[in-house]
Amino acid sequence: MKLLQTLTLLILCCHPLIAQDVITGNLLPGTAPYDQPLKGWAPYTTAGKIHQPYSMVYLYASWKNLEPIEGQYEFEKWEKNEWTHPNAKGKHIIFRVYMDYPSKESGIPQWLLDKGVETYVYQQHGGGITPNYDHPEMRKALAKFIAALGKRYNSNPRVAYIQLGLLGHWGEWHTYPQTERFADHATTKIVVNAYRQAFPDKMLMARYPRGYAATPEWLGFHDDMFPADTQNGKDWGFLAQLKTSGQDKNWKVAPIGGEMEPFQAKKWMFGQYGTTLKALREGHFTWVGPYCPALEDTQDSGFIDNSKELLRQMGYDFHIHAYKHKQKVLQGNPLQVSLIGKNRGVAPFYYQWPVHLALIDTAGIVISTKTDLDIRSWKPGEFQTLLTAPSDNIPPGLYRLAIGIIDPWTKKPRLQFSSKMKMHKEGWQVFSSLEITK
Repeated sequence: MKLLQTLTLLILCCHPLIAQDVITGNLLPGTAPYDQPLKGWAPYTTAGKIHQPYSMVYLYASWKNLEPIEGQYEFEKWEKNEWTHPNAKGKHIIFRVYMDYPSKESGIPQWLLDKGVETYVYQQHGGGITPNYDHPEMRKALAKFIAALGKRYNSNPRVAYIQLGLLGHWGEWHTYPQTERFADHATTKIVVNAYRQAFPDKMLMARYPRGYAATPEWLGFHDDMFPADTQNGKDWGFLAQLKTSGQDKNWKVAPIGGEMEPFQAKKWMFGQYGTTLKALREGHFTWVGPYCPALEDTQDSGFIDNSKELLRQMGYDFHIHAYKHKQKVLQGNPLQVSLIGKNRGVAPFYYQWPVHLALIDTAGIVISTKTDLDIRSWKPGEFQTLLTAPSDNIPPGLYRLAIGIIDPWTKKPRLQFSSKMKMHKEGWQVFSSLEITK
């Protein structure tokens, strides 16, 4: 009996110490910036003033300009001329290479024509030239060029997403109304596989699930008539085609984006805004461009408020509800933080950007430590996760505790949580405090 009383006393004495050694907290919802990375608007750089926040720009490029002489690439020239535009400063890049852009000069390299690739003139859409996509020399050249693109851009952290392009009018994988002029299954297979091989680390997107593009479960897509043709009740509608091909769940691993119906932003942001919001949600869109509401010069509060709502729901929107961690961590022991939260957006984040915890000392000096969290796992809905990071190189002392998701391009925290936290310099979001002991 005496032993039982002693054990009970020990438990009662020790329990408060255990409780004191754990810090728990709740965070109120907040509003993240509207120019969150890799989501939202992706406007042209050259369409005039951009009137809303954005984190990406959209660039077209002509194959002929990028490879004017066979095997000689002008990537550096393109970057110097286009990537340095004032509207592109500090922005990630989405790009598409084309051969056939109606009403513009042909983008087919002359050296490829000299190899005997046939062309066909058309008058629709302002007129242009369609090449024979299935010519043997065309197929070989496509594979070679895509490999060169990958060598240049697969490891470039500024590049957000890459559209397959190259085939069809505007690189949109159709030659309507001359549908017989489009590439066959063998050519589309060469293009898709060449892109996958050249860009193992980038998110790739096709306009339509056509030819071999109707096969991969890893491929993203872009709807260049959003939301007019996203859910138009026709079997050729954007989401209907994805469902028919079995790729309507691809958004879980690859982005869905697209261009708003050109010059119709006011229509889709006012009277038919309900259709726009429904299409965004059911299509799980992450970005919209190059034509998008950000190019419209308006101070109308309804237009701006609807734009903000779209931007919040587009792609990811991570909110942390609650956190828990030890108040004291012995130097060298794992630093662990439990998080409960919700992705309030319609899509995941598609890259494994590093998630760091930052310890900020009394002088404001930041020591960051990389966690084991893969944020790609935070699909829309609730999440609960345990972050673990080393503390070996953190000197003993008292620290404020912060979190940051690091952009590999800037090497700084870029993505922000939509929770009310104090912002420290360089983008760290402070939510608690702890002590490292020796």
